[in-house]
Amino acid sequence: MRKATCVFVTTIAVILSVTGCSFSEQRVPEENVTPLTWEQAKAYAQAKELEIAGLIPPQDVVEIVQNPKGGLFRCNAEQHLWTGISTVVLAPGTDATEVTKHLEEHFRTEDAFDVESWVNITQKYRVQLLSRTTAEGYIFGEGEQGTIVIDSWSPCFTLPDGVYPGGDF
Repeated sequence: MRKATCVFVTTIAVILSVTGCSFSEQRVPEENVTPLTWEQAKAYAQAKELEIAGLIPPQDVVEIVQNPKGGLFRCNAEQHLWTGISTVVLAPGTDATEVTKHLEEHFRTEDAFDVESWVNITQKYRVQLLSRTTAEGYIFGEGEQGTIVIDSWSPCFTLPDGVYPGGDF
């Protein structure tokens, strides 16, 4: 499971490095930015990970494992976003693709996110949620067999002076 998580986090890092700046700089007018601490941004993203996991029918869930730490990526020259990951272990016999499509359908009925979906190179169905007002986003879909992985990145925030953005947060 650790290898799959590393691959998934690396994939997200590439996605964020390519698109993260464009999300925050193009999607968020300066007057709409709410100042957050990194702790608040992390708590916000982790709460949404659990909200997404909570939309899976309880009988289909064995366990939800939320990584306690994540990392930071740049939004722009002054700001960062927090990234994290949660894994939902599904009950035996639960179809991860159907669960992912159920979650996608839920978010397509809301106005908070732009929703995109695709089948990745390993033939696993993925859904991406991108906030319409901030750099916040989520990607979820089947991870290792019998799991749903929910990757998140928070709205942008400014680190206090002297805080090094490397390492775990």
